[in-house]
Order: sequence, then C-alpha cells, then structure tokens
Amino acid sequence: MAKSPASKKQTPSTTTAAKSGSNRGPSGRTPGARPTKAAAGRPAGLFTWIAIGLVVVVVATLVIIKVTGGTTAGGGTSGYTASSPTLVAQVTKINSSVFNTVGVTSTVVPVTPPQILKGQPELFGTSSTGAKLPEVFYLGAEYCPFCAAQRWATIVALSRFGTFKGLGNMESSTLSGEVYPGTPTFTFLKTTFTSKYVVLKTIEELNNVYDSTIGNYSPLQKPTAAEEAIFKKYDTSKYIHGITASQDLSIPFITMGNKFLISGASYTPATLAGLTRSAIAAGLSDPTSPVTAAIIASANYQTAALCTLTNNQPGNVCSSSGVMAAKKVMGLK
Repeated sequence: MAKSPASKKQTPSTTTAAKSGSNRGPSGRTPGARPTKAAAGRPAGLFTWIAIGLVVVVVATLVIIKVTGGTTAGGGTSGYTASSPTLVAQVTKINSSVFNTVGVTSTVVPVTPPQILKGQPELFGTSSTGAKLPEVFYLGAEYCPFCAAQRWATIVALSRFGTFKGLGNMESSTLSGEVYPGTPTFTFLKTTFTSKYVVLKTIEELNNVYDSTIGNYSPLQKPTAAEEAIFKKYDTSKYIHGITASQDLSIPFITMGNKFLISGASYTPATLAGLTRSAIAAGLSDPTSPVTAAIIASANYQTAALCTLTNNQPGNVCSSSGVMAAKKVMGLK
C-alpha cells in the first residue's frame, strides 16, 4: 500500500467538506465528513460555516461552567502518551442516564448514523479466548481531524460492550493549512479491547507529524491484505450513499461486521474546536452540553448497530431508551 502523497491534489467539491491533508495524505486516502439526515443529503462538513458561530457559544458555555484541566488542544507531536485513568473513566464509564437523556437529539450539530449494509458476507474475528465474534474494523490516521472527532463517539459506544486498555492521548495535525487543526482526541495505536460480544481491530496508518523528506505523515501501522480489501471494496460510492467516486476511500472508515458502515466523521470536528481533551471528557457527564449531545447521539446510533450484531446483548444496554430511540430512527428492531 502506497504511503506517498496522492498523485493529484484533493480539492473540496460542491458535495463534500474541505478535505484535511490536501495532497499530503496517504495515496488514495481522503479524510472527510459524511452526509447527515438533517442536511437532506448534504455532507456534515457543509455545516461548518453555520456551526462555527454555534461552536463559539458552546465553548463559551463550557468556559463558564469551568470544565477545565488537562492537555491543551494541539501540540503536533507523534509520541504516544497514555491517557490517565481518570480521563479513560470519564469516556468509558458514562452514566446510563446521559445516554437516555440525549437519545439521538443533537440540535446544534447534525449527527449521521451508521449506514446499513445488506447482502454482504458477515465479518467475524477471533477473540483472545478463541471465540468467533462479529468484528468491528477501524481504519484511520492520527493526523486526520475527522478521525479525531469520530474516535470519541466510537470509544464511548464500544465501551458499552467491553473494556479498553492502552488508549493514548492524541491531537490531529497542526500543520499549516490543515482543517480543524489540533482536534483533541485519542489514538488506537497501542490499544487493546476485550469483549465477549465483539472483536475490535484498529489501524492508525500515519502519525500526526508531516515529514517533508517523504512528503507525507510518517507511517505507523499497515492493514493486512484482507483489511485493505475490505476498505477498498466498501468505502466507495457503490456502498456509501450520497457520495461520488471522487470521495471514495475516505477516512475514518469503520465496518461493523459488514452490516453497518461509517465513512468520515458522524459529526463535524468543528464541534470540538477550542476545547481541551479533559474538558470534553469531563463534559460527557452533562447531557445538556451540545458537545456531549453530538458525541452521545453518535454513540447511541453506533450502539444500536452493534446490538444488531450481538443479538441485543448486553440486554440492559440494547433495551435502554437511548438505544431504542436510535433503533427507531435507523429502522432496526
């Protein structure tokens, strides 16, 4: 798989948000956002100009509340720093009342549910105990702000089915010209996930530091041939609704058992602008926060998809009112 820059500079089209990475991303990879229902088929990224003023209000509100502390957004380093136990707990042990209060209501920032995929071979993986379980496969990169935004909601959702270890602190690239620079997030680089319901496989292809000697961000992990084949098959306009061929192979890409697909961020990274990682994490206990609403609504949608893979187990999660609201919107049972 080529790690060199794309041979042709990527430019924003009239049907998608401005792409991060320009011609500096991995060949064939396009960081980007995906359409939302609220946008009537238009990509979430096109809400950026509208959302920017709203995000200022969100930031001001959080400052007033004084949810502070931790790492400042940005930094531009590729070194792995383990997330603190407090931070991990805030993201992975959210009270059920928050999920149920938010449901799928995110009035400030539109949120896109996973796309249903039908008629394809199911994807299974083998757990650490040897069990054959539905597999969730994620492909992204540390420099990518859309990956940065998506990780929050995906980590929150998967934490309802298992336990993360080794989550690391990360920010998207701060390189001049990148969109949503320094978006605070996590990295899956050294992460393990233990679950009796699903298997998680993650690939962070590139770090967040641009290397001028190679004309790209430095490589981290490489997908297997099978993983690359899944990415190249499903992350295309043939399977992702509302995009054109020029938007194929966008990251982040997530397949949930080959029954549900996510391509691009489910909400705009502008939502997290100006916030620290710790502020976002601490705010996840407040269902009235617009930032929390976007993350939790996305997590409820992803949980609903995962419950389809696990035969609605665990029962207390899959039958919760927040997840049931997501199932209703997605047309799931």
